[in-house]
Amino acid sequence: MNLHDVIKRPILTEKALKLRDEQRTYVFEVDINATKVDIKRAVEKLFGVKVEKVRTLIVKPKPRRNIRSRRHVGYTRHWKKAYVKLREGEKIDQLEGV
Repeated sequence: MNLHDVIKRPILTEKALKLRDEQRTYVFEVDINATKVDIKRAVEKLFGVKVEKVRTLIVKPKPRRNIRSRRHVGYTRHWKKAYVKLREGEKIDQLEGV
């Protein structure tokens, strides 16, 4: 699997920014088939940092209704989220300015 295919995008919510500042933990949307080892390798190679721990979870789809026709029920997509904790003293400079 290509490194750029593993990491899709960073998650930049209030909770994710608080984790980054307080616990050196960055949150990414990753490929649904990526393993923890794949995610660790991708983050280390792409950003040049050392990873301490990776935690993953799959975000389940939620039902959504169309505003105009309330009968049609669709679903959001399911996707995988990864919490990547870096070693002491490490940080990802590309994501610090946000």
